[in-house]
Amino acid sequence: MRWLLCASTFLWTSTAGADVPRVSTDIAPVHALVALVMEGVGSPDLTIPPGATPHSYAMRPSEARALAGADLVVWVGPVLTPWLAEPIETLAPNATHLTLQDSAGTEVLENRSGVAFEAHDHGHDDHDDHGTDAHGAEAHGDEAEHDDHDAPAAFDPHLWLDPVNASAWLGTISDALIRLDPDHADTYRANAAKGQTDLARLTATIETQLKPLQGRPFVVFHDAYHYFEGRFGTEASAAISLSDGAAPSAARLSELRDVIAETQAVCIFTEPQFNPGLVAALDGEGTLKTAALDPLGASLTLGPTLYPELIQSLAQSFVDCLSEG
Repeated sequence: MRWLLCASTFLWTSTAGADVPRVSTDIAPVHALVALVMEGVGSPDLTIPPGATPHSYAMRPSEARALAGADLVVWVGPVLTPWLAEPIETLAPNATHLTLQDSAGTEVLENRSGVAFEAHDHGHDDHDDHGTDAHGAEAHGDEAEHDDHDAPAAFDPHLWLDPVNASAWLGTISDALIRLDPDHADTYRANAAKGQTDLARLTATIETQLKPLQGRPFVVFHDAYHYFEGRFGTEASAAISLSDGAAPSAARLSELRDVIAETQAVCIFTEPQFNPGLVAALDGEGTLKTAALDPLGASLTLGPTLYPELIQSLAQSFVDCLSEG
């Protein structure tokens, strides 16, 4: 791997004497949350660029350099990017590692399996066994944050698509930054609190938008929206692809046609990498509506507004495709 060749070169990089911590993030939605908390103080780096798949990615030298120079690494965790655990340990061994999948207040859902998704309880499991402070943030000592990276956990990795998780993470991120940079504690706290208030307002708005559409059957390209569905009361009938985005087999496509007919699905949600020919293969009569979903915000501008824009854009796509007429 190229990052291994870069490790010895980049490990010398540090922020000694700097006022603001250097922060490395994994995906654009996490980058946005960190950027929101750091607004007015500094800006984080992004490891996996928009449009790249987080499930497998080869870091460029510039991305490895940013990771090696980080004081704080914020990532969803090995459940989403198991390949990233080793570079984090190798390139940033002395940084604080903030693994959001393990942080307090994070609600997790099991992976769905099979072609058709049966109606199920959307109960969440909370990671509440961590030490917390007033923000509900996890106490992150270096020695506690390098655990459990050996294998992905058996739950859905798309945790950021529940805005309640994102709200909890704002507090966690703020607390981690304050420990590294107490001089800017007031700014971090204020930014996180405002972000949480704004997300609560956005969540309430989307709940109102989507409530009339609950129970309307639809199919997604990639089973990435379980958390969004669970938060807002919608539920996919099936996914064309498996959770890792792998191409569907002929047998799976045949089963999907049956599911679409049985559930009377009204919409197929596509993604940027979607093969348009699959719609024709699944909807020979051309009766299904289609709309695009993007779980990573690849078309959005990086920065502190990306996360709320992402959640709102998902909601609007649901409204556009599931509404009658």
